[in-house]
Amino acid sequence: MPLALTTLTGCNMTDNGSDVPSAGTSTSSDAADAVESVSSGIHDLIGVKGKTSDSRATVTECSGKDPDKYFRVLHPWSFTPTAPSDVETAMQRLRSALPKHGWKIVEYGPDTSRNKNLRLTADNDAKKASVHIIQLAKDNPPMLSVDVVSGCYQVPDGQKAEHF
Repeated sequence: MPLALTTLTGCNMTDNGSDVPSAGTSTSSDAADAVESVSSGIHDLIGVKGKTSDSRATVTECSGKDPDKYFRVLHPWSFTPTAPSDVETAMQRLRSALPKHGWKIVEYGPDTSRNKNLRLTADNDAKKASVHIIQLAKDNPPMLSVDVVSGCYQVPDGQKAEHF
């Protein structure tokens, strides 16, 4: 997932810890639950039938910060529409619906790969999260690859970050 973290530039979410916004104070498990909830909200906006991968959030380091006190949460998942032709519909619905739900689209367009995969990056300052979505239309089956990443959390006083 290092590529995902470096390409998620939203909310100034570069891999430089000082540029990543604070997401507040939380335990690792509570923050992971919050990020999975953000993912669930994004999933609800897709609006087409399909299957979502069964993945859990992971806790990563905030670059340049004490890994015992600071962490970020990454939740990677994918969505495969029931009808392969719906992958475009799903991406267009997200592009339209995300701004109506507090997300600011900061990047949208084809990437430089041979397949020219369509990419969308959006930030939600209220949720202190970014989402990076890739439409893999030429994959078999076609799907959306989704990475939701948080800002830097700090653990409560006297606790250590759990990395999972």
